[in-house]
Amino acid sequence: MRRSPSTVADVMTSVVAAVSLEAQFKEIVTTMRQWRVTALPVLEGEGRVIGVVSEADLMPKEELRATDATLIDQKQRLADYAKAGAVSARDLMSSPAVTIHPNAPLPQAARLMAQHRIKRLPVVDEAGILRGIVSRADLLKVFLRPDRELAAEVRHEVVDHLFPVSRAGIVVEVEEGRVTLSGQVRDATLIPVAERLTRAVEGVVDVRCRLTGPTTGSPERLS
Repeated sequence: MRRSPSTVADVMTSVVAAVSLEAQFKEIVTTMRQWRVTALPVLEGEGRVIGVVSEADLMPKEELRATDATLIDQKQRLADYAKAGAVSARDLMSSPAVTIHPNAPLPQAARLMAQHRIKRLPVVDEAGILRGIVSRADLLKVFLRPDRELAAEVRHEVVDHLFPVSRAGIVVEVEEGRVTLSGQVRDATLIPVAERLTRAVEGVVDVRCRLTGPTTGSPERLS
C-alpha cells in the first residue's frame, strides 16, 4: 500500500519559478504570466529565499497612477505610494518571506497559510535554500486518494492495531472519502480512539462510527 501524504515534501511542487533581487518590474510580470502564478519567491546568492513578490506588491503602481501625492497622508498610503515607484524585486517584495520546511506536517502548512492569508509557501531547507513550493491546491491533493486505498489504510493503521482480537468482525466502508466503521469490539473504551485515529488519516472527509461494545466478555487487550 502506498504511504499516505503526511508532510509538505509529499505534495509540494519541486520545479519553482523565482526571481532574483535585481529582477525588474516587467520581468516579474512576465514570469508570473508565463508560469501562471500570482507570487514569486525572491532569491539571493545560491538560492536563499529572502522575500516574496506578489501581484498585491505590483498593484500600487497601477492603483496610484492617477493619485495626487499631496493627498496621501495615511501611513499605509504613503507606503503604497513608495512601492508604486519601485522597479525591482528588491524594493517590491514583502520580506521576510513566510516559509516552511519539507518535513513539516500538512496541517502546519495549512495553519501558516490561514494565519498569513496567503495561498502558497516557499519550501526551504535548513539553510533557507529554495526546494519547492506548496499551495492550497497541493494540500487538497490528499482528498483525491481512492476510497479503496483509504479503506486499506484505516484497516491496517487503526482497526488492526486497536482491535487485534475482534478485528475480523469490524467492517470498514468508504464512499467519497467518508468512512463508516461498524461491528462489535470487546473494549468499548477504544471506540472514541478509533474514530479520532480514522479522522487523522490523510484524505478522510468524514467518519461515521457505528462500533458497539460487548454485551458479555472481558475487555480486549492491546498488542
